[in-house]
Amino acid sequence: MQGKRTVMVVFGTRPEAIKMAPVVRMLRESDFKCKVAVTAQHREMLDQVLELFGIKPDYDLNMMKAGQTLTDITVRALTGLCEVFRQEKPDIVLVHGDTTTTFVASLAAFYEHIPIGHVEAGLRTGNKYSPFPEEMNRKLTGSLADLHFAPTNTAKSNLLKEGVSEDRIFVTGNTVIDALLSTVNTGYVFKEKELNRILKKEQGNKMILVTTHRRENLGDPMRQIYQGLSTILKKFPDTYVLFPVHKNPSVRKVVQEVLGGNERVYLIEPMDYEPFVNLMAKSHLILTDSGGIQEEAPSLGIPVLVVRDTTERPEAVEAGTVSLVGTTYERIIDELTKLLTNKEAYKRMTQAINPYGDGKASERIINAISNALYTI
Repeated sequence: MQGKRTVMVVFGTRPEAIKMAPVVRMLRESDFKCKVAVTAQHREMLDQVLELFGIKPDYDLNMMKAGQTLTDITVRALTGLCEVFRQEKPDIVLVHGDTTTTFVASLAAFYEHIPIGHVEAGLRTGNKYSPFPEEMNRKLTGSLADLHFAPTNTAKSNLLKEGVSEDRIFVTGNTVIDALLSTVNTGYVFKEKELNRILKKEQGNKMILVTTHRRENLGDPMRQIYQGLSTILKKFPDTYVLFPVHKNPSVRKVVQEVLGGNERVYLIEPMDYEPFVNLMAKSHLILTDSGGIQEEAPSLGIPVLVVRDTTERPEAVEAGTVSLVGTTYERIIDELTKLLTNKEAYKRMTQAINPYGDGKASERIINAISNALYTI
């Protein structure tokens, strides 16, 4: 009698951990043996999510180093993961999305002749440098993967255009919705004293929640975004900005130069996942360059303005839950002004249907693996 098949789940960053946590939970409740390997290319932010979802990795490469380059991450992860795969000999390796860990884990699995399942497969912008390096990480992973778990029909269509066999593509919805719905709580109480002070002080005013971190936005694009926010706050005295500032020194420098000292801009440290998604639920609108927030906020009925020139998540734009606004000063002002003054435009975005699923993506992924693993 054959023993349980082993699924090795690999991730290295906070966003991957959030989106793979529901998959790990479902695997542990299934007939599979689940093993977890982390590269920890982001250490502190990753650990927060592991603790929240009760995940203890079986293998931890602990790769995070100050000043590490993409080359450093790639080389160390490839060496470490090849060794893990040779030791564990999993029946399939599951990776997520578009990080360097994702691509390298797929390459290591390919070198060891292990099938690869790609969660959140098929997202494309068509520009290999936007977002960088994520667009090519995702495409290269797609070239190596055996099973493709596409969150939407648009993602499936992208894969079909690239020659992926239809019987290897499974439209599942996005696992981030699974994680979100299990974490947001209308009665949630924030532990952070400073955050509670801000929310109490600004009660009745409109919160613009801001996050920025993309490499392609560093420098002048971020400066224009923040200058636009500064102008909006002068124009609308009933608004304020709550901004968990990314730890990247290049981000922090521009934030301080443009927004530091503004009494209606609250610059706080990056937040753990649980309080952050509950804070999203309390915001009036969100200004971000994050990919995950484009998927999460629509489930909460919160309009999202994406400060990027491209997005690999066009479904949200088409559905009307997200607006792609670029990074120029004038456009930031125009788009924020519209949502702060036009009640109908705001209402349309809050009531649009989220295209990313119903919170059952993880279940569909496990079922697909169960049915397809013996055929690859």
